[in-house]
Amino acid sequence: MDERAEELRQAEYQTPCPGFSHAPHTADEIVIAKGRTLEEAFEQAALGVYEIITDTSNVEHKIEKVIEDEGLDLYQLLYKWIENLLFLTDTEHIVFSKFKVESIERIHEGSEVVYRIRGKAWGEQFNPEKHKPRTIVKAATYAMMKIEKIDGCWLVRFVVDI
Repeated sequence: MDERAEELRQAEYQTPCPGFSHAPHTADEIVIAKGRTLEEAFEQAALGVYEIITDTSNVEHKIEKVIEDEGLDLYQLLYKWIENLLFLTDTEHIVFSKFKVESIERIHEGSEVVYRIRGKAWGEQFNPEKHKPRTIVKAATYAMMKIEKIDGCWLVRFVVDI
């Protein structure tokens, strides 16, 4: 196993459940998140993304946004969850620090299967004096994306473009 793969394996192993961590990537950042449920893992993934952007402990829960979307599979659903949040940051200049995924459902629509997510995010308008900028996250990516349940804990991993 090469050195980077071993570092990533160690980062995944050492990430608490629930919790998140970051791992180095050649030009971007890897977000690793865990949760006792898939919903909790998605919440931790979002928190991991926003910790790249700013110190979320300084972000108050003044604004609530509802996120609802669907995807063809869990990978697309994770991607859309993060992208919806980043879209709000880009267009409405809101940074978030609290997330609640109320449901992730697998729904049969005729012969098709879709996955639906419903969640909420809380934050406030970005203020560079209060929310010290860290790194701009441009987008979520499918690179190195992983979603699996290991020993009763959901692991979510993906690369963000910075």
